[in-house]
Amino acid sequence: MKFSIGDNIVLKKTGEEGHVVAMIDKLMIEVAVNGTSFPVYIEDVDHPYLKWFTKKNANKKKASPAEQLPVEKVALRQARLARGIYLSFMPEFKTVEMEDIVSHVKVFLLNELPTDVRFTYDAKLVEDSLFRHEGKIHAFSNIYLHSIDYETMNDQPRFNWELEDAGNTNNIAEKGVIRIKPAKLFGYVSTILSGGDPSFSSLLLESFRDKSELPPEPEFKPVIRPSKIQSVKSPSTDTPKYELDLHIEQLVSSKKGLTNAEIIKIQLETLQKYLQLAIVHRQEHMVVIHGLGKGKLREEVHAVLKATPEISRFKNEWSGKYGFGATEITFRR
Repeated sequence: MKFSIGDNIVLKKTGEEGHVVAMIDKLMIEVAVNGTSFPVYIEDVDHPYLKWFTKKNANKKKASPAEQLPVEKVALRQARLARGIYLSFMPEFKTVEMEDIVSHVKVFLLNELPTDVRFTYDAKLVEDSLFRHEGKIHAFSNIYLHSIDYETMNDQPRFNWELEDAGNTNNIAEKGVIRIKPAKLFGYVSTILSGGDPSFSSLLLESFRDKSELPPEPEFKPVIRPSKIQSVKSPSTDTPKYELDLHIEQLVSSKKGLTNAEIIKIQLETLQKYLQLAIVHRQEHMVVIHGLGKGKLREEVHAVLKATPEISRFKNEWSGKYGFGATEITFRR
């Protein structure tokens, strides 16, 4: 069945009417229904003229039924995706100097489960929310969420999601986060340009789990307190530091054989240790030296500081001694 931009269409599944806004490829078109644009397979839409004609003649007297004919069995259409819930990304291209480049990426939520699903979606870049939405998506349907610049996609935003079975409260609510590395994003776009599917998808959830699948809670055992009050001890016999250098060379005798994850773990454990010492000793200030590098350690240090209520404020500003490689901390009095 052929369609052109501007043609009226009707969705076979829901009966909703709309019109064609773009031709994606031989198998898919982009349609607008009730103000929302999204991609559909051509086999899932039809021209609405038959629906209009049927509605117009619905009140007319029906003719006497003819001889009953055998009902033709409906062939099941092969599912486009395996069962589950997906976050789907569809790159939009523009032509610059005879070359197709990606201008932005449209994000869709696809529900290929036989149940309605409540969802919370939040796309974040560092700590800033780019787009957040809560709602419900019906069984075997999809919803357009938002569009995001391709340059922003290369900055690896985090796509946070939470899903809940709207029809069964015995199922466990699930949540997670997706982050697409630039190399993978480039590979997906290259596949699309070479004639592959017009979009790529990431599986969020294959199926909901029943609450009975959760491990049993540990048995409660009462804590037997000592009869005499004991004096409170400092969490460590080490002395507090006003300048804490987190370079791994300052913390271990040799970093040979340590992975990046193990190095970060040692650095953050050291930070936690000396933060607690500073708090116990009612220290007013501390300088944490994390260096520059790619900024990973600095981000992790700042995340720990934000989660520590005893810290009044902290700042990472230029100084003649540390440059931008240190963060100054002020504790609450």
